Amino acid sequence: MKKPPEGWPRISSSVFYDDAAAAIDWLVRAFGFEVQERVEDDQGRVVHSQLVLDGGLIMVGQTGLQPDRAYQKSPRTVGGANTQSLVIYVDDADAHCERARAAGAEITIEPATQDYGEGYWVDRSYGARDPEGHHWWFLQRLR
Repeated sequence: MKKPPEGWPRISSSVFYDDAAAAIDWLVRAFGFEVQERVEDDQGRVVHSQLVLDGGLIMVGQTGLQPDRAYQKSPRTVGGANTQSLVIYVDDADAHCERARAAGAEITIEPATQDYGEGYWVDRSYGARDPEGHHWWFLQRLR
């Protein structure tokens, strides 16, 4: 298998927002993403973006820009439904949670430690929902 393009992980996800510009600013502030690329059309709408966090990459897009892609929705326009949750490993789940909370994230599951037993692993994790309803999980590997 050929390697992915330079700067791209083997897998990434696209997340769609009704207000992609505001979402990008919020994701940077709340979760610590960095903007790698941001492309706007002549009306200032985000047509493509790449946000990175410790080697991971997500693309944030604006809903409603392409009629043939009506399936790209923000959870807030479909009753909060999500078909995926994004999972990201961080160095300190508690500190990350407090940063997200301070930026207005809804903490859906408070930080807790899960021990999966001898021979497996121990994680500390929390769940959060962003302003448009996407669910995020942040995990810190303890063992």
